Amino acid sequence: MVVLKLRVIMALGLISVLRVLWFRLSVRFGFNSVKWLQADVPEGPFFTAGVIPPGLAKGYQYAPSGFGCVPVNGDRTPPDWHRSILTRRRCVNPDYPWYLIPDFDHDLGDIKGVWELSRWDWVLGFAREYCEGKAEGLTKLEIWLDDWVTANPPYFGPNWKCGQEASIRVMHLAMAAIMLGNVNKPEASLLKLVEVHMQRIAPTINYAIAQDNNHGTSEAAALFIGGAWLAIHGIVEGERWQRQGRKWLENRARRLIEEDGSFSQYSVNYHRVVLDTFSMVEVWRRSQALPAFTEHWYVKTAVATEWLRAMLQPAGDAPNLGANDGARLLPLAATDYRDYRPSVQLASALFCQQRAIQGHGEWNVPLGLLGVEVPKTQAPAIGSALFDHGGYAILRNRVCFALLRYPRFRFRPGQADALHLDLWLGECNLLRDGGSFGYNTKEPWQRYFPGVESHNTVQFDDRDQMPRLSRFLFGEWLKTTLFEPLKETADGPTVSAGYCDYKGACHTRKVTLGKDRLSVEDEVSGFSKSAVLRWRLMPGEWKLKGQTATMGDVSIAVIASVPIVRCKLVEGWESRYYGQKTPLPVLEVGLAKPGHLTTEITWGTL
Repeated sequence: MVVLKLRVIMALGLISVLRVLWFRLSVRFGFNSVKWLQADVPEGPFFTAGVIPPGLAKGYQYAPSGFGCVPVNGDRTPPDWHRSILTRRRCVNPDYPWYLIPDFDHDLGDIKGVWELSRWDWVLGFAREYCEGKAEGLTKLEIWLDDWVTANPPYFGPNWKCGQEASIRVMHLAMAAIMLGNVNKPEASLLKLVEVHMQRIAPTINYAIAQDNNHGTSEAAALFIGGAWLAIHGIVEGERWQRQGRKWLENRARRLIEEDGSFSQYSVNYHRVVLDTFSMVEVWRRSQALPAFTEHWYVKTAVATEWLRAMLQPAGDAPNLGANDGARLLPLAATDYRDYRPSVQLASALFCQQRAIQGHGEWNVPLGLLGVEVPKTQAPAIGSALFDHGGYAILRNRVCFALLRYPRFRFRPGQADALHLDLWLGECNLLRDGGSFGYNTKEPWQRYFPGVESHNTVQFDDRDQMPRLSRFLFGEWLKTTLFEPLKETADGPTVSAGYCDYKGACHTRKVTLGKDRLSVEDEVSGFSKSAVLRWRLMPGEWKLKGQTATMGDVSIAVIASVPIVRCKLVEGWESRYYGQKTPLPVLEVGLAKPGHLTTEITWGTL
């Protein structure tokens, strides 16, 4: 185990590990100034009535919710800021300094249930209401802000615990100020509220950077935006924060975004988080006519935009790939949480100077609210595509989208999803990923959702693909040992990849997309007792006859070169929204000997 942990430390990067260790020791023993912060509670009003942008649709009414699925206070009165919207339990020590509150309180449950409403999505929601002609929106915004700052005095309670959560609040204040015309002549109380947050974020930026994920991008963005805002209005410290934020924004884009646009967290939803973050940074920079970032930064943001555009499905959904914590960082459009079009449209306009989405719809609303012109040029259609730096192969034709995930782990993997296959027929997600459900939940769910059972791949000997070292960390990161790049053949686009795990079990998968079928060939070997192939199916009335599962005109037939010892439909689970899980049928096919499996998926006319 010691050797295993040393390998992971080297894979994570010694500097990153030392940064985390130093942060924890410095807070514990009082070396870090963040432990001794003090500030008065800012007093409103925070925003003033601005000029309503022309041309916006009227009649929008904001409905507060959490994680895109949990309704909150239908009467639109301020919620209990210390009560979890997931468990309905309340934090028992909201008057404690933030650093005395545990990361994982078993009585409270997942702390994200408390944090969710303190990300201030409602700041944007009420601001949009006002911009569309409802004066009540501004009134509600003031009431909720005043209630929040009273209930959450600076640096006390769970909502001050995380620098990223504080950073999201800063970004939302800035975007609302743009919408309401309050950037250049803000209330003193608004600037004070920003400054109080900046003092919390700045001392812990090195810890955020050490994570090599969206913590660093979010906190760098807040330093840049908040620092520039304060500097404009004569607050000397703001200039230093702005420079620090700009430096880390450049650094994070260079390090965390691969040359093909893949992001370090190997997650569709976290990709949206970083893209929304960079979009808000650029919107803010343009609004204040600040110097541009380097050319390399814009190259990285452009390829990251194209990566997410390649994942889009016709109605805006995308594969539920990788960790999904329910984050939607810029919820200005009145669309479902799983609709990625507003984020892609804004980023495409800012970084690619193209429309990603045709026509008129809610996906254009964020552009109008934030003063971004809809480009006249339409982005070209995306067909089959390979993002090899991140380990993603997309096979596409007129009706079908297939995504093969293979291991290219330069950063820590969040899920055991090697050789997972996602399949969409039109808007129907036929073969689907399990999602995340919760980051602090009970077993078996804590292991089930990030584990191999939640993916359309093969499980060996009833174990995971990689040994789990902690809640968010796997050891023995997988490497692709066989790879045949995406190519066009007479049968259609095809791609192959394979790996061998830390115990010598090997899996190779070849995927070929034909006109009316998808063929999957799996070669498995090196295991001791069993290999189980799982196809996690779209909920519906599936029937199994022999080794063929059918629903309507969709058929999934499996054959093998060795005896199949198990073939049955069982109940599995998926989480399409954070904190919620629903059942779905799973076709399980088991082998006791090494062999070759062929799955033929066919469908009728769509």
